Amino acid sequence: MTQPTPFSVSESAANRIASVIAKKQATAAPENPAPVAMRVSVEAGGCNGFQYLFTLIPEADIAADDTRIERNGALVVVDPASMDLLAGAELDFADKLMGAHFAVNNPNAASSCGCGTSFSVA
Repeated sequence: MTQPTPFSVSESAANRIASVIAKKQATAAPENPAPVAMRVSVEAGGCNGFQYLFTLIPEADIAADDTRIERNGALVVVDPASMDLLAGAELDFADKLMGAHFAVNNPNAASSCGCGTSFSVA
């Protein structure tokens, strides 16, 4: 039996994350810690049962058991429970005529909603 590939981050997603975090760090107030990573998590909810959450977080919010994915100067972290649903998936960033957004290309999703932020598993 083969192991699923780990969660990955596309080049376009990494570049966008690095850009957004750099801007946030440049304008962060001293009393508020600047973000250093994007947390990708999965929670119950949405129109299909699970939903993706994307959150910019400071270093203090990165847990010891988080999976860390680094690419092109960007850091993405995923908690162990979410990683079970994200194994083999890829975080991507699309900048299209209808708008720019992060999306997860997830082979574990049996179905997803039109907006791409929620999914179900078989």
